[in-house]
Amino acid sequence: MPNQVWLSQLQKHRAIAVIRASEMKLAQQMAMAVASGGMQLIEITWNSDRPGELITQLRAELPGCIIGTGTLFNVQQLQEAIASGAQFLFTPHVDPAMIQAAVAKDVPIIPGALTPTEIVTAWHQGASCVKVFPVQAVGGANYIKSLQGPLSEIPLIPTGGVTLENAHQFIQAGAIAVGLSGQLFPHRLVTEGNWQAIAWQARKLIQELTIDEINPTLSRAIG
Repeated sequence: MPNQVWLSQLQKHRAIAVIRASEMKLAQQMAMAVASGGMQLIEITWNSDRPGELITQLRAELPGCIIGTGTLFNVQQLQEAIASGAQFLFTPHVDPAMIQAAVAKDVPIIPGALTPTEIVTAWHQGASCVKVFPVQAVGGANYIKSLQGPLSEIPLIPTGGVTLENAHQFIQAGAIAVGLSGQLFPHRLVTEGNWQAIAWQARKLIQELTIDEINPTLSRAIG
């Protein structure tokens, strides 16, 4: 997927459902639940059960969604993820070799970074955008807002501390999208198999986030 298409999808949908599960069937049910709630960007972490197999399955079952992966630590995992059909790639760190491998395959890669130096380094290496993680540890939405002055041309996706309640604050602060994991999948609801409640949460989140207007500087980054 070309970067421009990926960025336009982020701008449109605003939220990525991050799924980590020890059983493939459970992860598949979690994905189907948020998809039924209208979320179209779904990440299956590579440390889940049989992630490559699940990504291939979800690509077939959810043709209207964009299915990617995350928690990739090396080039071998990245290549396996691409072979399984992953449409975007998240890493928890900045690895030039991984960025170059993804760029060569024209698959968007979003490295994890925290400081301005790390963010700019990832961007200059060819990242499609940058994951700011763990954002809550350094001030949450206020940190994203403070980065807009010097780094306004770099699309940022905060994760780690984004909740259903504060997600809109990150969009208003200038983030192109947010990533949510446990907040979308409360343990009680998953244990009960209450997929309808999870779908409702996903639908409400998307409705709230898509009301907000994107920062004009990010529109320039996309266009």
